Amino acid sequence: MFQSKGEMKLEEYFQRIDFRGSRDKADLATLKAIHKLHVMSIPFENLSIHCGERNIMDLPIIFNKLVRSKRGGWCLENNYLFGWVLREMGFNTTMLSSRVFNSIHGDFGPYDSHLINKVIIDGKAYIGDVSFGVSCQVWEPLELISEKDQPQAAGAFRLIDKGNMWVLEKTCHKPKILNPDFAGSSLVNRKERKTVYCFTLEPRDVEYFLDVNDRLQKDPACLFTNKSICSLQTPSGFRVLMGWTFSEVTYRPEEGVDVIDMRDVPDDEIETLLRERFRVELSNKLKPVNNRSFYTL
Repeated sequence: MFQSKGEMKLEEYFQRIDFRGSRDKADLATLKAIHKLHVMSIPFENLSIHCGERNIMDLPIIFNKLVRSKRGGWCLENNYLFGWVLREMGFNTTMLSSRVFNSIHGDFGPYDSHLINKVIIDGKAYIGDVSFGVSCQVWEPLELISEKDQPQAAGAFRLIDKGNMWVLEKTCHKPKILNPDFAGSSLVNRKERKTVYCFTLEPRDVEYFLDVNDRLQKDPACLFTNKSICSLQTPSGFRVLMGWTFSEVTYRPEEGVDVIDMRDVPDDEIETLLRERFRVELSNKLKPVNNRSFYTL
């Protein structure tokens, strides 16, 4: 279990993500810079609940885990920490909740399971989300404007105002799978357009997420109990370990494809792979899980 260890210091976070820019500019360029550095430095992962540990919605504990202990976390940790960083830097930031789209059921999840941040800069609103992982992970915040394609390396993201809620969609690249053994893998997304999640603009506080934080670690039907996931963005794409399957994905937007190199990893090599490819050091033994779910590359 991770414990709180002393005062949280912004400088420690900046060192963790290797941010060397101005600390006193709450502008769009700074927001984009730290957003991108965060997703390339701190993994999206749920390994704690598959190591016999608990995820706790306590900011000092999250800071110690993600910053000082060089671990990653899921959205309730990563985006909670990121929101604190933004507020400490002087950004006008509000926590929001969202429901993730389940492609197997063809509908959004039954409860708000995903934490995101809304940021206001010069009168314009942006959505910051540093913890969705894989190819649906935005590298930079999205302007809160409806029906506008916002191209990034992973594809074109689009926010749509439905009146009672906003919906995030993504236009995807075609997969190019290098290992023929994985040509039919259920981990690979083959849809041209993907619905990611929906949200409202109702502000949330940390208490709103306490029950869902507990539920996501116990619910036998939810994504996180059915898959052990560790995903980290890279300058050319991302890498991810789902259960025993390691994937290295390279974006080639000029060709409209994602080049996917997949292989299965033996149990006795998983800790080494996490350390060398994700810079994650586990304190307890991981029990990988990879049941079928809607979450794909």
